Amino acid sequence: MTIRVIIVDDQAMVRAGFAALLSAQADIDVVGEAPDGRRGVQVARTTHPDVVLMDVRMPEMDGLTAAREILDPPPGVVHRPKVLMLTTFDIDDYVYEALRAGASGFLLKDAPPADLIAAVRVVASGEALLAPSVTRRLIADFVQQRPAPRKDPALRLNGLTPRETEVLELIARGLSNQEIAGHLVLAEQTVKTHIGRVLGKLDLRDRAQAVIFAYEAGLVRPGDAG
Repeated sequence: MTIRVIIVDDQAMVRAGFAALLSAQADIDVVGEAPDGRRGVQVARTTHPDVVLMDVRMPEMDGLTAAREILDPPPGVVHRPKVLMLTTFDIDDYVYEALRAGASGFLLKDAPPADLIAAVRVVASGEALLAPSVTRRLIADFVQQRPAPRKDPALRLNGLTPRETEVLELIARGLSNQEIAGHLVLAEQTVKTHIGRVLGKLDLRDRAQAVIFAYEAGLVRPGDAG
Protein backbone atom coordinates (compact mmCIF):
# COMPACT_ATOMS: atom_id res chain seq x y z
CA MET A 1 0.00 0.00 0.00
CA THR A 2 1.32 3.44 -0.97
CA ILE A 3 1.67 5.98 1.85
CA ARG A 4 0.20 9.35 0.89
CA VAL A 5 2.13 12.28 2.37
CA ILE A 6 1.82 16.06 2.37
CA ILE A 7 4.58 18.43 3.47
CA VAL A 8 3.76 21.64 5.33
CA ASP A 9 6.75 23.96 5.77
CA ASP A 10 7.34 27.65 5.11
CA GLN A 11 10.74 27.01 3.49
CA ALA A 12 10.40 26.05 -0.17
CA MET A 13 13.80 24.33 -0.25
CA VAL A 14 12.85 22.14 2.71
CA ARG A 15 9.60 21.12 1.04
CA ALA A 16 11.38 20.38 -2.24
CA GLY A 17 14.11 18.38 -0.54
CA PHE A 18 11.74 16.28 1.52
CA ALA A 19 9.44 15.75 -1.45
CA ALA A 20 12.28 14.54 -3.67
CA LEU A 21 13.55 12.18 -0.98
CA LEU A 22 10.17 10.69 -0.15
CA SER A 23 8.92 10.48 -3.73
CA ALA A 24 11.94 8.36 -4.60
CA GLN A 25 10.58 5.62 -2.33
CA ALA A 26 8.41 3.03 -4.04
CA ASP A 27 5.90 2.95 -1.17
CA ILE A 28 5.56 6.73 -0.59
CA ASP A 29 3.68 9.26 -2.70
CA VAL A 30 3.86 13.01 -1.96
CA VAL A 31 0.37 14.24 -2.85
CA GLY A 32 0.61 17.87 -1.78
CA GLU A 33 2.49 20.61 0.05
CA ALA A 34 1.78 23.94 1.72
CA PRO A 35 3.80 26.97 2.92
CA ASP A 36 1.87 27.58 6.13
CA GLY A 37 -0.45 25.88 8.59
CA ARG A 38 -3.67 27.35 7.23
CA ARG A 39 -2.94 26.10 3.72
CA GLY A 40 -1.74 22.85 5.22
CA VAL A 41 -5.14 22.19 6.78
CA GLN A 42 -6.82 22.92 3.44
CA VAL A 43 -4.48 20.61 1.53
CA ALA A 44 -4.98 17.85 4.11
CA ARG A 45 -8.75 18.13 3.73
CA THR A 46 -8.62 17.88 -0.07
CA THR A 47 -5.86 15.30 -0.61
CA HIS A 48 -6.64 12.93 2.30
CA PRO A 49 -3.03 12.01 3.11
CA ASP A 50 -1.99 9.21 5.44
CA VAL A 51 0.78 11.32 7.00
CA VAL A 52 1.24 15.09 7.34
CA LEU A 53 4.79 16.35 7.84
CA MET A 54 4.15 19.54 9.79
CA ASP A 55 6.71 22.23 10.58
CA VAL A 56 6.30 23.71 14.06
CA ARG A 57 6.96 27.39 13.40
CA MET A 58 5.25 28.97 10.37
CA PRO A 59 3.48 32.21 9.40
CA GLU A 60 -0.30 32.55 9.05
CA MET A 61 -0.93 29.54 11.30
CA ASP A 62 1.72 27.68 13.26
CA GLY A 63 2.11 23.92 13.14
CA LEU A 64 0.56 23.34 16.54
CA THR A 65 -2.70 25.10 15.65
CA ALA A 66 -2.79 23.38 12.27
CA ALA A 67 -2.16 19.98 13.85
CA ARG A 68 -5.04 20.55 16.27
CA GLU A 69 -7.39 21.44 13.42
CA ILE A 70 -6.37 18.36 11.44
CA LEU A 71 -6.53 15.96 14.40
CA ASP A 72 -9.77 17.38 15.81
CA PRO A 73 -11.75 18.24 12.68
CA PRO A 74 -15.20 19.83 12.63
CA PRO A 75 -18.33 17.67 12.24
CA GLY A 76 -18.59 16.14 8.81
CA VAL A 77 -14.85 15.75 8.30
CA VAL A 78 -14.07 12.08 8.84
CA HIS A 79 -10.51 11.82 7.54
CA ARG A 80 -7.85 12.18 10.23
CA PRO A 81 -4.29 11.60 9.01
CA LYS A 82 -1.29 10.99 11.23
CA VAL A 83 0.76 14.11 11.98
CA LEU A 84 4.53 14.07 12.29
CA MET A 85 5.95 17.35 13.60
CA LEU A 86 9.17 18.78 12.16
CA THR A 87 11.34 21.05 14.26
CA THR A 88 14.77 22.67 14.26
CA PHE A 89 14.99 22.42 18.05
CA ASP A 90 15.25 19.21 20.04
CA ILE A 91 13.44 20.75 23.03
CA ASP A 92 10.37 22.68 22.06
CA ASP A 93 7.18 23.29 24.02
CA TYR A 94 5.22 23.50 20.77
CA VAL A 95 6.18 19.90 20.03
CA TYR A 96 5.14 18.78 23.50
CA GLU A 97 1.74 20.41 23.09
CA ALA A 98 1.40 18.88 19.62
CA LEU A 99 1.98 15.42 21.09
CA ARG A 100 -0.71 16.11 23.66
CA ALA A 101 -3.03 17.18 20.86
CA GLY A 102 -2.56 13.83 19.13
CA ALA A 103 0.49 14.19 16.88
CA SER A 104 2.23 10.85 16.44
CA GLY A 105 5.72 12.14 17.13
CA PHE A 106 8.34 14.57 15.95
CA LEU A 107 11.54 14.61 13.96
CA LEU A 108 14.42 17.04 13.83
CA LYS A 109 14.81 18.70 10.44
CA ASP A 110 18.50 17.82 10.30
CA ALA A 111 17.87 14.11 10.92
CA PRO A 112 19.50 11.74 8.41
CA PRO A 113 17.39 11.06 5.29
CA ALA A 114 16.94 7.41 6.30
CA ASP A 115 15.37 8.57 9.59
CA LEU A 116 12.79 10.71 7.76
CA ILE A 117 11.81 7.83 5.49
CA ALA A 118 11.59 5.42 8.43
CA ALA A 119 9.59 7.94 10.46
CA VAL A 120 6.95 8.30 7.74
CA ARG A 121 6.59 4.52 7.53
CA VAL A 122 6.42 4.09 11.32
CA VAL A 123 3.76 6.79 11.75
CA ALA A 124 1.74 5.52 8.78
CA SER A 125 1.67 2.05 10.30
CA GLY A 126 -0.10 3.43 13.36
CA GLU A 127 2.86 3.51 15.70
CA ALA A 128 4.09 6.64 17.45
CA LEU A 129 7.58 7.87 16.75
CA LEU A 130 8.90 7.64 20.30
CA ALA A 131 12.03 5.58 19.86
CA PRO A 132 14.55 8.44 19.61
CA SER A 133 15.86 9.30 23.06
CA VAL A 134 15.43 13.00 22.29
CA THR A 135 11.66 12.52 22.11
CA ARG A 136 11.56 10.89 25.54
CA ARG A 137 13.79 13.65 26.89
CA LEU A 138 11.49 16.32 25.48
CA ILE A 139 8.45 14.81 27.16
CA ALA A 140 10.28 14.23 30.44
CA ASP A 141 11.68 17.77 30.53
CA PHE A 142 8.34 19.45 29.99
CA VAL A 143 6.44 17.24 32.39
CA GLN A 144 9.12 17.97 34.99
CA GLN A 145 8.42 21.68 34.61
CA ARG A 146 4.71 21.17 35.17
CA PRO A 147 2.98 21.14 38.59
CA ALA A 148 2.42 17.90 40.47
CA PRO A 149 0.55 15.23 38.48
CA ARG A 150 -3.09 16.09 37.97
CA LYS A 151 -5.65 14.05 39.86
CA ASP A 152 -7.79 13.27 36.85
CA PRO A 153 -5.22 11.10 34.98
CA ALA A 154 -4.30 9.33 38.22
CA LEU A 155 -7.94 8.47 38.86
CA ARG A 156 -8.37 7.19 35.31
CA LEU A 157 -5.61 4.65 35.97
CA ASN A 158 -8.07 2.88 38.27
CA GLY A 159 -9.88 1.59 35.21
CA LEU A 160 -6.87 -0.42 34.06
CA THR A 161 -6.02 -3.95 35.12
CA PRO A 162 -2.63 -4.46 36.84
CA ARG A 163 -1.21 -5.92 33.62
CA GLU A 164 -2.50 -3.01 31.54
CA THR A 165 -0.98 -0.57 34.01
CA GLU A 166 2.34 -2.41 33.73
CA VAL A 167 2.20 -2.24 29.93
CA LEU A 168 1.44 1.50 30.05
CA GLU A 169 4.43 2.07 32.31
CA LEU A 170 6.74 0.21 29.93
CA ILE A 171 5.39 2.20 26.96
CA ALA A 172 6.22 5.39 28.86
CA ARG A 173 9.74 4.11 29.52
CA GLY A 174 10.22 3.95 25.76
CA LEU A 175 10.08 0.19 25.21
CA SER A 176 8.93 -1.21 21.88
CA ASN A 177 6.24 -3.91 21.63
CA GLN A 178 8.95 -6.52 21.19
CA GLU A 179 10.84 -5.28 24.25
CA ILE A 180 7.66 -5.21 26.34
CA ALA A 181 6.91 -8.77 25.26
CA GLY A 182 10.36 -9.88 26.33
CA HIS A 183 10.17 -8.03 29.63
CA LEU A 184 6.78 -9.48 30.56
CA VAL A 185 7.36 -12.88 28.89
CA LEU A 186 4.30 -12.46 26.66
CA ALA A 187 3.61 -12.96 22.98
CA GLU A 188 3.98 -9.73 20.99
CA GLN A 189 0.39 -10.05 19.78
CA THR A 190 -0.75 -10.20 23.41
CA VAL A 191 1.15 -6.99 24.10
CA LYS A 192 -0.59 -5.33 21.14
CA THR A 193 -3.94 -6.43 22.56
CA HIS A 194 -3.10 -4.93 25.97
CA ILE A 195 -1.99 -1.67 24.34
CA GLY A 196 -5.23 -1.48 22.37
CA ARG A 197 -7.23 -1.90 25.56
CA VAL A 198 -5.17 0.74 27.38
CA LEU A 199 -5.70 3.27 24.59
CA GLY A 200 -9.41 2.45 24.43
CA LYS A 201 -10.04 2.67 28.19
CA LEU A 202 -8.10 5.94 28.54
CA ASP A 203 -9.47 7.43 25.31
CA LEU A 204 -5.98 8.00 23.93
CA ARG A 205 -5.13 8.28 20.24
CA ASP A 206 -1.76 6.53 20.22
CA ARG A 207 1.46 5.75 22.10
CA ALA A 208 2.57 9.38 22.11
CA GLN A 209 -0.49 10.38 24.12
CA ALA A 210 -0.05 7.28 26.29
CA VAL A 211 3.47 8.38 27.27
CA ILE A 212 2.32 11.86 28.22
CA PHE A 213 -0.68 10.46 30.12
CA ALA A 214 1.62 8.15 32.12
CA TYR A 215 3.81 11.10 33.13
CA GLU A 216 0.88 13.33 34.06
CA ALA A 217 -0.74 10.54 36.06
CA GLY A 218 2.48 10.05 38.02
CA LEU A 219 2.91 6.46 36.82
CA VAL A 220 6.46 7.29 35.73
CA ARG A 221 8.70 10.21 36.63
CA PRO A 222 11.03 12.28 34.48
CA GLY A 223 14.28 10.40 34.13
CA ASP A 224 12.60 6.98 34.32
CA ALA A 225 12.43 6.56 30.55
CA GLY A 226 15.23 5.01 28.58
